[in-house]
Parts: sequence; C-alpha cells; structure tokens
Amino acid sequence: MDRMKRTPISEQDPKIRATNFEEVCLGYTKEEAMEEASRCLNCKKPLCVTQCPVTIQIPEFIQYVKNGEFEEAARVIAKSSALPAVCGRVCPQEVQCEGKCILGIKGEAVAIGKLERFVADYSRENNVDLSKVDPKNGKKVAVVGSGPAGLTCAGELAKKGYDVTIFEALHEAGGVLVYGIPEFRLPKDTVVKHEIENVKKLGVKVETNVIVGRTVTIDQLFEEEDFDAIFIGSGAGLPKFMGIPGENANGVCSANEFLTRNNLMKAFKEGYSTPIRVGDKVAVVGGGNVAMDAARTALRLGAESHIVYRRSESELPARAEEVHHAKEEGVIFDLLTNPVEILTDDKGWVTGMKCVRMELGEADASGRRKPVEIEGSEFVLELDTVIMSLGTSPNPLIPSTTKGLEINSRKCIVTEEETGLTTREKVYAGGDAVTGAATVILAMGAGKKAAASIDEFLSK
Repeated sequence: MDRMKRTPISEQDPKIRATNFEEVCLGYTKEEAMEEASRCLNCKKPLCVTQCPVTIQIPEFIQYVKNGEFEEAARVIAKSSALPAVCGRVCPQEVQCEGKCILGIKGEAVAIGKLERFVADYSRENNVDLSKVDPKNGKKVAVVGSGPAGLTCAGELAKKGYDVTIFEALHEAGGVLVYGIPEFRLPKDTVVKHEIENVKKLGVKVETNVIVGRTVTIDQLFEEEDFDAIFIGSGAGLPKFMGIPGENANGVCSANEFLTRNNLMKAFKEGYSTPIRVGDKVAVVGGGNVAMDAARTALRLGAESHIVYRRSESELPARAEEVHHAKEEGVIFDLLTNPVEILTDDKGWVTGMKCVRMELGEADASGRRKPVEIEGSEFVLELDTVIMSLGTSPNPLIPSTTKGLEINSRKCIVTEEETGLTTREKVYAGGDAVTGAATVILAMGAGKKAAASIDEFLSK
C-alpha cells in the first residue's frame, strides 16, 4: 500500500448519474475502510481534531476502523456528533480536519470524511444503539429550528437529562438538510431521517408546522410553556437577489425556492403535485455549493445547465469536489461573466439574460481580486429559467417579535462569541441565524457550544 495515496472510492458513472437522483458517491466497503484507516499516523498531537468544529476524536475512531471494530468507532463519534452520516457527506473536510492531516503535506490526507460516513452507515445498517442519556433533571429547553444547529443543541442537552422540544416551521424536520441539499448528495429517507430519529431516541420531541414569531412567540414559550432556556437555530433562509432589470419575471427564482421544491416537495418525482418548470436551458447565477446543487439538479431535470459566475474558476467558493462532479456531469461554466438584465417575452416569461464579460482587477476587502467589466463585451445568453444563488440572510421574523433581541446590520442575531448567549436573558442562538449562511458543521459546532453554555447556566 502507498501510504501517500488515499484508497479510491466508488462513484456512479457521470453519464448515468446525470440522469438520476441517486447518490453519487457509493462509499467504502469494509475492506476499503480498513485499508484507508491504516494510513492514519495516529499523531500524538492530532491537528485534525483541533480543526473539527465539533471536536470528534478522529485518530481514536479511525484506529477502531483499522481494527474492524466499527461499532466502537461509532460510539467514539457519537460522543461528539449527532449527524455523522450527514457530515461525512457534506462537510468541507478538505479545509478542516483533512486540511491539517500531516499526510497531506507530501501526499494525500487521510479520507476522514469518507471514513466517518462509512462508520455512520455501518451503524445505521446494523442498528447500533447510541441513545445513552443521563437521568432527567427536570429542566425544559426549547429549540427553534431543526437544522444542524438545532438538532445538535437538542441532542447534546437531551444526553445531559434535559427535556427538549424542537419547534420547526416546515412540515418535516431537518432544516437545510431536507430542503437545501439534493438527494444525490444527501439521501433523505435513509440518511437524514435516520439521524433525526437518533436524536429523537435521546428523548427530544419535535413539533413541526410551528412558526416561532407567528404561531407562538419567544415570550410565550417562557411565560406560557415554562421553558427554562431557548436556543434559536432558525438558519438563514431569506434569499438575496441582484436587483437587475427583469428579475421579477416568470422563470426567475432563488436557488432556495428551486431546491426546496425539488428536495422537500419532491418536484423531481413523477406523480407528485409540485412539478417545477425548467425548460431546455437554465442559468444558475453564483459559484457556491448551493449554486452547484441547483445546476446539477436542473441538469437532472433535463435542462442544459449553466453556472454564471463573475470571477474565475480559482475564486469559485464551492468545494472542489462539487465543481469536479458538476463538470463531469456536463454543467457548463460561464466564468468571468456577469448578468446585467433578464430579458422576457410579451407574456413576461424569461427568454434570455444580457451579460457582460469581466476581468479580475485588484483584490477587494475579502482578499479576492475584484471583477471589472470589459467595455463593449455585452452578449445575450438565451435561456428558459434563471436561478439566483447569491447567498441568503436570516429571516427577521423572530428578532422583530422578540423584546430585547438585538440584530446587526446583516440582520444576524447578536451573541456572545464564547457562549452563544444573545442580548436577551436565557435566550441563546447559533448557526446561520448568527453568522449568515455558512456550513453544516459550523452550525453544529455553534449548537454544541450553546448547549454547553445552557447546561452551565441551568446547572447553577
């Protein structure tokens, strides 16, 4: 075995997977997982752990995998993470744990994410019970939102004996895991629902179709429901737009709406009453992971799919793996291209998008080179659908209906960095509601941190 190279992992053929919604990556076999685990150096000072937002004891679980003790590996991960099958699939390991792997200096880092996924899938397929909790302590905590931050916070508190209830606005629990990430990256029925069931097995109750700020307020949860503390993990589901002419036309939507209708409402399945029109040619404006998800989804719905991004490929914020998969499947990348107007027919439907070519100038505040328009470079991209994937911000509903809850200029809830405590006593927050749109694992880290702070506060 060449220790410098990671064990290859099987994937669906690009031409086949571009026509279906089945998972792209097929995962390791037992033998492959053990082979990959044997590459780990078991460092005395494992930098991979320090770079993990939920501090999974990575070398420890990998050593169990190396020895074929998969159930023990699952128990190690369960101490730190409630969503290992999710994180093993969607976490940006290359800039976190794997980014600090010593083997990555001269070769390829250990495939930590793929090993985590293997252990989680083994645990699910073999019904490993991970529901050990402390005795009930008589304290009640409400969690707003059932996304990664909410599920993590709820799970951590339930383990410590708290009576926890999650309030979810949608009809299914999971937040961005069910509405935002496509089936071909994160299967819902097998993976997401199972991990939510694992949280429920800890004693967590989930109430769906409850819009906090409308159905019930934060004040009512304290005064009428007698909760001792509240965690807000309501995410960032409010999409941003460019503000260019024609943006309100028929055939223009946000990536949030497009993915929600496909993922949560199953628009891609025949027989569902939520079909979505894509037409023959689709442009997704943006270059992040969500843009890749939208473009790859549109491709699977039968459209010629374009990514329109104003910077170059090296500036794409999406994971390299997602860009690679999109290219393999046939997504067309129109880089250094910026939309200036959406064109329509006399009935208000999209017919195209007027764009300009860009070149990169000096670096801006983010450290990336600023795109500058090339004079006289205007052209029209003929289209049927335009999907805007420019990021999202938190919905202002909860702060606007809660006394004493401060937000900043980006409409994010203000918290103490170390504890997650908001400007309102006994109210904590974390994840995208505090940071703006970020990653699943960072939201989980925030949920875990807040749970520890809530426990410390209520244990006094």
